[in-house]
Amino acid sequence: MRPPQAMPAESVVGAPPRPVGRPDQVPPAGPAGAPLGPGRAAAPPRPQPPAVHHAVICVNAPAMAASGPDGQLRGHGLHGFYRNGVRVLARMELRLGGMEPLPLQGTLTSTAQARFLGAVRLPGDLDPDPALTVERLRHADGVETVLVRNTGPRPARLPLEIALGTDLGPVAEIAAGHRQPDLPGQVQSAGLRWTGPVHSAVVSAQPSPHAVLAGAGVLRWDLEVQPGTRWSVELHTALESATGGPRPPGGRGAGVPLPWSEPEVRSDDTRAAPLVSRSLDALGGLLFADPDRPTDLYPASGAPWRFGLAPADALWAARLTLPLGTRLAAGTLRALARRQQLAAPGRTEGLLPGALRHGGPELPPTCTATEATLLFVTVLAEAWRWGLPPAEVAELLPAVERALAALREGLVDGFVTDLSRPAEERSAHPVAARAEVQAQAHRAALHGAELLEAFGRPGAAEWTGWAAALRGRFRERFWVDDLSGGRPAAGLAPGGQPLPAVASSLVHLLDTGLAVDGGRHESLLDRDQTRLLAQRLVAPELDSGWGLRTLSAKSPRFNPLGHRGGAVRVHETALAVAGLAEAGHENEAGTLMEGLLAASAHFEGRLPEMYAGEQRTSGCPPVPHPAACRPAAVSAAGAVHAVFALAGVRPDVPGGRVLVRPASTAPLGELELTGLRVAGEPFSVRVSRIGVAMVEEASTDLQLVAR
Repeated sequence: MRPPQAMPAESVVGAPPRPVGRPDQVPPAGPAGAPLGPGRAAAPPRPQPPAVHHAVICVNAPAMAASGPDGQLRGHGLHGFYRNGVRVLARMELRLGGMEPLPLQGTLTSTAQARFLGAVRLPGDLDPDPALTVERLRHADGVETVLVRNTGPRPARLPLEIALGTDLGPVAEIAAGHRQPDLPGQVQSAGLRWTGPVHSAVVSAQPSPHAVLAGAGVLRWDLEVQPGTRWSVELHTALESATGGPRPPGGRGAGVPLPWSEPEVRSDDTRAAPLVSRSLDALGGLLFADPDRPTDLYPASGAPWRFGLAPADALWAARLTLPLGTRLAAGTLRALARRQQLAAPGRTEGLLPGALRHGGPELPPTCTATEATLLFVTVLAEAWRWGLPPAEVAELLPAVERALAALREGLVDGFVTDLSRPAEERSAHPVAARAEVQAQAHRAALHGAELLEAFGRPGAAEWTGWAAALRGRFRERFWVDDLSGGRPAAGLAPGGQPLPAVASSLVHLLDTGLAVDGGRHESLLDRDQTRLLAQRLVAPELDSGWGLRTLSAKSPRFNPLGHRGGAVRVHETALAVAGLAEAGHENEAGTLMEGLLAASAHFEGRLPEMYAGEQRTSGCPPVPHPAACRPAAVSAAGAVHAVFALAGVRPDVPGGRVLVRPASTAPLGELELTGLRVAGEPFSVRVSRIGVAMVEEASTDLQLVAR
């Protein structure tokens, strides 16, 4: 087995390396905490990565902005405006009459925009009510409007000063806790400029300031605001490149529509609609345009830490939003097919990029290249079932065949481990086989067989048989008997010893994938085993009341803030909701759905990547994780998927059929979904309070089957 220090941190494609301190980084080995030997000097303290759980973060790929709730950019931690991974502006501190406004409110109005409100009392005012309010309207793209309102009885004559500065630092270094000194500023037109070795930053203001102090980095206006009036200034922040180089990915351009329909959700549970709308808004802020084909959009993994293409996360987000159309899936698949690894000595052909991800204290790391490669096949097959045109599917079939070829070479002792390692290394130094990887490989084989058969390619029967053989081996060797009736092992160590961890990653065994006629593929678990897993998932050891813990609370190494050691990851809880509902365990699905909805209410409908796995108690909100991405593609898409899964819409467009099988327990009460897309046409469904579905809008070419 490779030593932990040799394992690279998970990274994003075309972005700076993963910053130190990011929670699912595989930590390097080292003597931290070991006693110093004779003559050894104490190592300097390691910079602390910034916590962002209280930050207000605006995102509009490839730009973002972060500050505290007061709106001031102070250059601390992650504060600043960013573009393409560079901090364009680190400081923007506002003072009115020499005073900072008293912060009243700071909140997102959308994923891309924030509003900050403060108050200032005029000198000599006897009235306790503040006469002046200062409103800051910020957009992630680098535009900020400052409005000063005078609601008092007399004119306000005082200076407005905005102190600016930047280090033009890369986000990876800033996230690791490093802060370089500010660069010297220069006066430029109606603002300031800072020049570094690679980039320059410019801030301009309209109206122009009355004074510019370049040495101090201050723009100044001498205001006279009459009673009942307001004054405003708009500041623009821009990044200029001093050198050539590869063109970075851009964002969704002006006028380019979102790659999904905009649904309307009506439900007896009033938490469902804002969860869906705000999750989609969050996902929209993460959309990048592929520089090789700007019409292909894909989601970044998350902000602020992983603001770039992470193939596995992009594919999950595309898959989980298929009920809203296939455009995001198509763009993501094409972008990744162009990045698929080709044959070369020591390389596995067909592999998608992706590094190792920390597996927590009781499980080995997972290979995101393996996850992405297997998921590629599933996303294409399911997009085809939802209505991706056959010509677009056929264009991507060579990439599917290469991915399946990588899978064929990846077995060690009958199970799939890390496809990114050469075959010789896998045999000489075997690593643990994780349960969820077997589920992903099984599903990919079945989906691959369906695509090959439907498009007249050879090999379909081989992959169907391969999946059946894997299913038999899994049921024989992965099941662990215990006093509760048994459970699947989270993995098998080299040599076949089951790993004892009880983890949320087991929910992938319920995710069997969309099959012909809207059905489910056969699971790696039989019916009784699935029932026992369902019971285990909603037991207090895994269900925190806010969602599934990544590691059982009974584990001696449980940590409610451990990203794989006990925290709640929204994505896996959403998969559990969908998988349990589809397998007929609807009460358990409803229990976990209630936890997600309750958490979403405390996060204002914008679920972060993860939060603490502390047990839910009355009157206490969920504890945020200080390093969680907000927004994160998989949590945003997962939240949408969990709501939609309860309606049970399962199409087979190539077969001309849509099966609608909602949860009969109706966990959300009456639920109406309008604006879905099946076969590229609008699709609407209503589920009654007793779990009966009625399709209210659909393509006339589809046969509707409701159960």
